[in-house]
Amino acid sequence: MRNPFLAGAAVVMTVAALAACGSSADGNGPEAAGAQRPAASGPAVPGPSATTPTASAPPAAPTAPATEEPVVPGPSVPAATAEGPKTPSDEITPATGTFTKKQKEYLEDRVPKGMDPAAVLQTGQETCEKLRYLVKVDRDTAVGVIATQEIPDAPAAVAGLCPQHQDLVDEAAYAYADGTHTGKTVRPGVYRSASPTTNCSWQIEGAGGKELASGTSDTGTSRKITIPKSARTFTSTGCYAWLAEGAKG
Repeated sequence: MRNPFLAGAAVVMTVAALAACGSSADGNGPEAAGAQRPAASGPAVPGPSATTPTASAPPAAPTAPATEEPVVPGPSVPAATAEGPKTPSDEITPATGTFTKKQKEYLEDRVPKGMDPAAVLQTGQETCEKLRYLVKVDRDTAVGVIATQEIPDAPAAVAGLCPQHQDLVDEAAYAYADGTHTGKTVRPGVYRSASPTTNCSWQIEGAGGKELASGTSDTGTSRKITIPKSARTFTSTGCYAWLAEGAKG
C-alpha cells in the first residue's frame, strides 16, 4: 500500500518583488485490497531487545537474505483493537473488488470509523506474511515476536487469516518476554532463550526474595534454564524471550 506524500514547494525571494510560492501535490492513496493480494514489505526483521519488549526499533535478529521476502515493520494502520467507534459490518466494503467471507469475518468490528477497510485487511495479511517468513528463517524468533508483541495483534490475524500458524500463537502463550514476572505468571518448567543479546541475564527468586538461581550470557547463543515450583519471581534482561521446552514447559 502506498502512503500519501507531499512534494515541498520552493519559495523564491527577491529584494524588490513579492514572494512567489510553489505548489504541493498529493500522491495516490492506499490501494483498495481485493481478495488475497500480497503484503508489502517494511523495515528489518525484529530481533532481541534488552529491555521490556515494545513494538519499536528492536536490534537486528537473523539477517534476511537479499530477496524480496517480507520483513517486519510496525503496523501501517492503527491497531484493530484501538478504542473508538467501528464501521458496521454491513458497511465494510472495498473501493474496488470484493472481500472473501474469511476476510469479512476478520474485519468485523475491527475497522475504525473513517478507516479504509482495505488498509486494515492489508495489515493483517502483512502479519501473516511476516510470520510465514520468520518461520522459515528461525521458528523460535517467530514465536518470540508474538510473545513480545513486536508484531501487534498477531493472534487475531492468525485466527482470522492464517490459522496454519496457530501453533506459534499457542507456544507464545507459555513464553516469557524480557521483564519481571511474578505470582501466577511464573510457571515452573524448562525454558530456552530465543535470540538473546550478548547482555542476557536472568534471576529467579523464591518466597521472601530469596535468590534461587541467576546467570548471564555474553555469547548471544541460546541458553536453557529451569524454573522450579518454588519460584515466585522471574526477571530477564537482554534475553528477548524464553520459550517453553515441550508444549507447556
